[in-house]
Amino acid sequence: MKKILLIALFITTASFAQKSINNYKYVIVPSKFDFVKEKDKYQTSSLTKFLFNKYGFAAFLEDEKLPEETVNNRCLVLTGVVKDDSGLFTTKSIVELRDCYNKVVFTSQVGRSKEKEYKKAYHEAIRNAFKSIEALKYKYVPLQEDVVTKNKEVPALAVISKAAESTPAEVVEKPAKAKEQLFAQPIANGFQLVNMKPEVVFQVLKTNVKDVFVIKDKNGILYKNGNSWFAEYYNKGDKIEKQYQIKF
Repeated sequence: MKKILLIALFITTASFAQKSINNYKYVIVPSKFDFVKEKDKYQTSSLTKFLFNKYGFAAFLEDEKLPEETVNNRCLVLTGVVKDDSGLFTTKSIVELRDCYNKVVFTSQVGRSKEKEYKKAYHEAIRNAFKSIEALKYKYVPLQEDVVTKNKEVPALAVISKAAESTPAEVVEKPAKAKEQLFAQPIANGFQLVNMKPEVVFQVLKTNVKDVFVIKDKNGILYKNGNSWFAEYYNKGDKIEKQYQIKF
């Protein structure tokens, strides 16, 4: 069973790696970039969203509601991040596009500005960096696998389930012991944790304690013990405890 799962994961990863920028449908823009202290400081996030939309993408700020189809296919979504590489006299901005596994799939040229006022400098530098985005001439083209993903995955899961039912108990016990794998994607003040489907399982917020996070919209926490992560929260008065492997 492990071999079957590894082969399936390899096929999925290989297919995913073949995507071009045109195969991603949406872009999420953080409400606050690392180089500013406040949400949308100098309108850096608003400008970035505007420019992605201007050059053909469907862009949203991270606190806006995403289209329903992204719930079942998170890998339709890229995260658009502006990085600051400024020097003493020059403001420098770089635009990165990251996929649902937080892998950088595109990096822009360096946008520069000599303006002294922060807002003007950041706006000019970001606009200059977006010349690389404009040059992409982006137009969404869906992958065939995105259209038939459910048809491919459901039978595979059904086959594995039937095999587990008909095999000896020692084989059936192994999946029960396996820890679910999650992947961390940065958001403002924390991370969103996605599974292999991919779908968002939790959004967690940073605390002042190392390896301890507050689970957003749930009465609970996520913490690390040994090599595993544990989520503890309450659902309708019942305490839920789950164990995960999380890749940050």
